[in-house]
Amino acid sequence: MSKADPVERWQAALEEAGELTPEIVGQITRIHGDRGARAIEAVGENRVKAYRDFTIVVGYDDEYIVEDGNCTCKDSEYNLDDDDPTERCWHSLAVAIARRVGHVDYHDMWYSDVREFL
Repeated sequence: MSKADPVERWQAALEEAGELTPEIVGQITRIHGDRGARAIEAVGENRVKAYRDFTIVVGYDDEYIVEDGNCTCKDSEYNLDDDDPTERCWHSLAVAIARRVGHVDYHDMWYSDVREFL
């Protein structure tokens, strides 16, 4: 990806700022639309959770595993172009945002063990 890539720009700006500024929120929502807004909301509601084996985003109906920018949700599976970095589900965007602002809820346990109780 080139330096002009808009996704790389907001990620770099967020990493440098360490917080969601109005300008960065604007960039994310311009590039990612409603998915970006939902991701920001999830981060603000502390719905990004990291376990020893996976990072999880708590959605409205289920929990979704996000690993290396890929997500287990149906939006990722059916609607998004893997070759377009601006097309990412809100779950993977939430993980990218939460990690850069240090707002991931860490759990020192295996998600696979937790999932058995759900």
